[in-house]
Amino acid sequence: MTDTAVYAAGGVVWRVVDGKLKVLVIHRTAYADVTLPKGKVDPGEMLAETAAREIFEETGIRVALGIPVGVSRYRMPNKRQKIVHYWAAEATEDAIRASAFVPNKEIAAIEWVGPKRALKHLSYPVDVEILENFLKFVDDGILSTFPIVVLRHAKATAREDWTGADAARPLTARGAKQANALVSPLRVFGVRKIVSSDAVRCVTTVTPLAASLGKEIERTALLGQDAWEEGTSDVRSVVGKRVRSRKPAVLCSHGPVLPDILSELALATGTLRGSYLGSASALEVGAFSVVHLSRTNPGSGIVAIETHETKL
Repeated sequence: MTDTAVYAAGGVVWRVVDGKLKVLVIHRTAYADVTLPKGKVDPGEMLAETAAREIFEETGIRVALGIPVGVSRYRMPNKRQKIVHYWAAEATEDAIRASAFVPNKEIAAIEWVGPKRALKHLSYPVDVEILENFLKFVDDGILSTFPIVVLRHAKATAREDWTGADAARPLTARGAKQANALVSPLRVFGVRKIVSSDAVRCVTTVTPLAASLGKEIERTALLGQDAWEEGTSDVRSVVGKRVRSRKPAVLCSHGPVLPDILSELALATGTLRGSYLGSASALEVGAFSVVHLSRTNPGSGIVAIETHETKL
């Protein structure tokens, strides 16, 4: 993000009421307009973090992000380009009840409306386009989704600088910072289950996340690099279990093992394999790909994949 463009993020927040889909629109005070919740990136944030934070700040509703539903680009009055990334996000009944929203100097009201009414009342064509993108997924039978996050461990001590067992290599100081920086972006996708290679560098990468969530780390040699190099790894059983569970999870593993994890996710969901799998598995240390699957029918294929990197 070194250009002069202004980056922002937001969401199409949805719920189902009495069997009918509703989306959340924002009535802004100063502009007297109707929009989708969104806002500018704060320094150091990933765009996904921005989306979840802005949705909460504008509506009081804490959400876990679902599938990406598009990017809008337009010129602001000062001629700078604004680029806004959007995700779908389900608002649970508990999250709605916990919202402390009151009208304020920025937001006059929030309103749950049907898709047709939203399309009619949104003030800007770019917002209409994003909502239309979301509704295409709905028309295809995809609404509720869950993510399986494939994470490469953070920066570790190099092999040539380590005299002990490879699985015992620790994170570097940079790697420790990356591990801490991963907590917030992984949480915005609603991750609740943590599965890790039993190598120290993988377990240590997800330890801050586990502490933040109050969850145990499921350690397994089946995702380990040693087992992969020996031909004894079993990525398929780990991936199959996670797909069947239909719950948000992160799998932390090693660079050489990641292509197998993505391939097995494709096989487990009946997805045609292609070059996109290579891109999603070619991760830098501390980077992750989010694989979105249909909660009602995970065997219908991968809905979307997105990749994120820490800035450290």
